[in-house]
Amino acid sequence: MFTAHRFHAVFTDTALGLVEAEATHRRHAIIEQVFADLEDSALAHLPSGKFTANAAWLTLATLSHNLTRALGTLASTFHTRARTGTVRRHLIAVPARLATSARTLTWHFPDR
Repeated sequence: MFTAHRFHAVFTDTALGLVEAEATHRRHAIIEQVFADLEDSALAHLPSGKFTANAAWLTLATLSHNLTRALGTLASTFHTRARTGTVRRHLIAVPARLATSARTLTWHFPDR
């Protein structure tokens, strides 16, 4: 059985060893994806010109991003790795109807 391995060259000027440098690089790549995800959503509306408004907006953007990521993690493995826009489109912005019958609330979701 043939297994493909991918190798990447690493050049660094830090005193870290290869394993630590690679781990630092991977952490950096993850945070870059988070920044890109935030800039595609709530951070696209910054700056406002008022420091307190920007601080409040950043706090709410971070909170909503974390809650959306948590919802995606609970939903499925696909949504665990999906961007927040996809999670919003698939899980949050779903049209549903709330019906009451015999003091029981029932959500009626679309078939797909």
